[in-house]
Amino acid sequence: MSNTALLERPAASVRPQAATAPLAADLPAVRSPRGFALYVGLDEIKAAEAGVSLPLLVDALRRTLAELAPGAETHATVALAPHGSGGRDLDVVRLALQEPGAIARTKAAAEEDVTDEEGGVVVDISRKRVLIDGESASFTYKEFELLQYLVLREGRTIERSELVSALWQAQDDETPGERTIDVHVRRLRAKLGRYEDIVRTVRGIGYRFDRHADVVIRYGHGTPSPDRF
Repeated sequence: MSNTALLERPAASVRPQAATAPLAADLPAVRSPRGFALYVGLDEIKAAEAGVSLPLLVDALRRTLAELAPGAETHATVALAPHGSGGRDLDVVRLALQEPGAIARTKAAAEEDVTDEEGGVVVDISRKRVLIDGESASFTYKEFELLQYLVLREGRTIERSELVSALWQAQDDETPGERTIDVHVRRLRAKLGRYEDIVRTVRGIGYRFDRHADVVIRYGHGTPSPDRF
């Protein structure tokens, strides 16, 4: 659908009632979704190059939502940053709007001054290394990539098939089967030693990274911000 077609849709009337959402299967029964936030990284120059503007995009998204879910309530705000501040637009937006994941990442980056002699696990994504109780662990490239993939999707269960497709190219001679992933995870856990349970098995599905109090993640400025969905 073209930008023009989207922007020219007639707005549907919005009824002032609370939006309902199905209970997410992976959330505790005492909690339920009440909505969602979609962060858009786009400055005015890029919007103009696409033939739109930020207000037009906001209006188009609101009208589309009103058409799809008339009971939904919306609120829009623009994230501002100093001129020339740099950084990815999306990361700036998330940080400016106090998105928890972005705040946690900033705090983790500030912890890079923690000495390597401290106990626990340090997963240093910026330097591609893992420290265990102050000692550098001898992870292979693929073992680190596996751990990093789980870390960047903290709390989310990753299916074995997703790990295979994400970490091995189809043309690779040694592309593993889904069950071979179990072997790689077993080796990874063996090197994590007493911290092996930060990589959790979700029976019948795959694996999940669970951060403990003695685990520090160090992010580089170029670390990707994976979508949760």
